[in-house]
Amino acid sequence: MKFCMFNLFISKIEPKTVNFDHYDWVQAMHEELNGFERNKVWRLILTPKDASVVGLKWVFRNKLDKEGNIIRNKAQLFVKGYCQEEGIDYEEIFAPVARRESVRIFLAYAAHKNFEVYQMDVKCAFLNGELEETVYVE
Repeated sequence: MKFCMFNLFISKIEPKTVNFDHYDWVQAMHEELNGFERNKVWRLILTPKDASVVGLKWVFRNKLDKEGNIIRNKAQLFVKGYCQEEGIDYEEIFAPVARRESVRIFLAYAAHKNFEVYQMDVKCAFLNGELEETVYVE
């Protein structure tokens, strides 16, 4: 029983790295990697010797309900884009995301027209952009 209580206590802390003895964080990492596989985001290959390689970083967060209680652990894997150099690793940057002003206009219009607006939490989402360059990550 003490082990379970200790494990529960540790899961409430958002770690910088994960000890693989903590099942809840490891499970969160598996969920993230399974999302990559389902969406065919990457494929595992051997990196060519002359390739420019960008690192990856795990970020761990607790998802909270409206009362502030932890409902699950979330692990996200990010590419360290700040390590890339323009002209070497990429030519231009463009990400089709909604701006805050666009969302406000949409909500104002919906309120004016008496539309129903629904909100949802997306567990696994990716920007769907086509890359012209081949990007190697590790």
